[in-house]
Amino acid sequence: MKLGRNVMSQKYKTAILCVDDENVVLQSLKMQLNRFFGNKYLLEFAHKGQDALDLLDELVDEGVIVLVIISDWLMPGMKGDEFLSIVNQSFPDAAKVMLTGHASEQAIKNAREKAKLFAYIKKPWNANELLSIIEKALATVS
Repeated sequence: MKLGRNVMSQKYKTAILCVDDENVVLQSLKMQLNRFFGNKYLLEFAHKGQDALDLLDELVDEGVIVLVIISDWLMPGMKGDEFLSIVNQSFPDAAKVMLTGHASEQAIKNAREKAKLFAYIKKPWNANELLSIIEKALATVS
């Protein structure tokens, strides 16, 4: 299963972005989101914060609105709370979800305050809980 840019993005107007440095996590998210949402949203994936920021710029250039951003916390280069805080400056209306097993209470507090964190989910996650949270997040931004 290949992850990365979806060359079909021109047909989509809205997207969900997932950021995690572990391939197995991104593959699991891709399967769960595809199974649940089908082709309703463009699903994009990045392995680190800077890649995700570059991807967000590309999506904006293509006219795609990113509705939900799901990010790990412990990633190389940029932690998830820092990434989400940066994202919040340009995408304040996108719902931000932290999906991690390693975030400190301070990191979660930072994300809540600086990134308007919508939800925090611990790994390993329950697929039904994750999908329910994403549905609620989509309802607040759609």
